[in-house]
Amino acid sequence: MSTERFKEIFTGETLLKLFPKERTDEFFEALFGDANEGAYDIELAYGGADDKKLTMELLLHERPGCCLACNLTQGLPQVFSRHPIIGVNKLVQEIDKLLGDEAECGDWKLGYTEQRSGSLHVIPIVIELK
Repeated sequence: MSTERFKEIFTGETLLKLFPKERTDEFFEALFGDANEGAYDIELAYGGADDKKLTMELLLHERPGCCLACNLTQGLPQVFSRHPIIGVNKLVQEIDKLLGDEAECGDWKLGYTEQRSGSLHVIPIVIELK
């Protein structure tokens, strides 16, 4: 599958359907009992692809008046990989359906948290393609 085809599939609208904005508040509500306690908003983005893997990204955007400190986000891949509200397993299943017969999702893993700026951290979701 070509890179252009992946870009056609993973439009902004599709990404929002896969990972709606409300999921951030649901996550913090479950974690802290109050959605306002969260320091960031989570957004799903397309990160790139080749013949063997597809990379999606969980973008952590700092909320106004909050601090997105490294020590807050470094352990998140382990938390996100198991948390039912983040639902990476389900997310990969939905991505697999979107790919149809053009490609098939295999195993996945969350990469290390990357700090792209003081207000943006990224957790890659690396999905093997069959």
